Amino acid sequence: MALYDNIKYVGVNDHAIDLFEGQYTVKDGMSYNSYLITDEKCAVTDTVDAYFIGEWLENIDRELGGKAPDYLIVHHMEPDHSAGIKAFAEKYPSAVIVGNKKIFAMADAFFGADAIKNRLEMNEGDTLSLGEHTLTFVFAPMVHWPEVMMSYESTEKILFSADGFGKFGALGTDEKWDDEARRYYFGIVGKYGAQVQAVLKKAAALEIEAICPLHGPVLTENLGHYIALYDKWSSYQPETDGVFIAYSSVYGHTAKAAKMLADELKKLGCESVEIADLARSDMAENIANAFKYSKLVLATVTYNSDVFPHMRTFIDGLTERSFKNRTVAFIENGSWAPVAVKVMQKKLAECKNISFAQAAVTVRSAVNDASAEQIKNLAKELCGE
Repeated sequence: MALYDNIKYVGVNDHAIDLFEGQYTVKDGMSYNSYLITDEKCAVTDTVDAYFIGEWLENIDRELGGKAPDYLIVHHMEPDHSAGIKAFAEKYPSAVIVGNKKIFAMADAFFGADAIKNRLEMNEGDTLSLGEHTLTFVFAPMVHWPEVMMSYESTEKILFSADGFGKFGALGTDEKWDDEARRYYFGIVGKYGAQVQAVLKKAAALEIEAICPLHGPVLTENLGHYIALYDKWSSYQPETDGVFIAYSSVYGHTAKAAKMLADELKKLGCESVEIADLARSDMAENIANAFKYSKLVLATVTYNSDVFPHMRTFIDGLTERSFKNRTVAFIENGSWAPVAVKVMQKKLAECKNISFAQAAVTVRSAVNDASAEQIKNLAKELCGE
């Protein structure tokens, strides 16, 4: 696949994978992206997952007609992008592996200190000339590993963005970028918003016409849209003014209360309302939706003087990713000692700039006239009435 006259795609699609990083469901597979720059010197950027090393090396051979590349540039040492380093070094013993100090330390840990004999260590702002094309290295620590760096190619104005601006899904899948990129971002990068902000400030000084991530499609149009989303996500600002209702229910009574609230919100004109059963939906998508919307409602039963396990997992996922800048409301259910609201508030206590709704809903076993009225009052508060 040719991206430009002298820049080609040599990565692979993985349609067999079911869980990315052992936890994220990927119904449309994954892409492991690698790019080839041909010039006076030829450079390959990054490798692929271990299962696809042979296919990747064949892609390089086909594009170069058997000629050996001069460089392998390693932006990120996570094994889905670095597994082929040793095989590349063995196949092309004269090639130079380009990385930074932390990248080489990790490479030595993965492959042994003797695996990379020819290495070129880069620092922030260093350049590598290939002829007409020059790469400038932009360090991006903790986006989302400490060794990560990006590179900017000044001739075509391309940012090779490592895991930044990536998404779930193999190339060619017909799905909206925003949804799978959001789920990917908050699942993998979400904790490190401050570090993403730092990289965005560096990128603002560059004239970028294309973004080449390590997962997902090359971005060449409407780059302002993608950059604006990353700015919102990494600054923990809501993407949509609306309400996300996440519930966990045992016998259906808490689910009924959550659905009643959704109906009341829509009656009051709140169009952006989404609801999810935490036990029967994708947890990574639910976490992403909590960051997408400006308001979050947590509805759960009291369970062993705590909250139901799916709700506990959900809240842990939020706090782990520095959830902040939202309004949060609660619905609790308890037949004899409802304490879920108290427990959830405590779990969220360390989150910054969280406003708790004044109207809370307590269901005693099943929704009755009193709790139905509480649901209506909560809906009015969330809608600003």
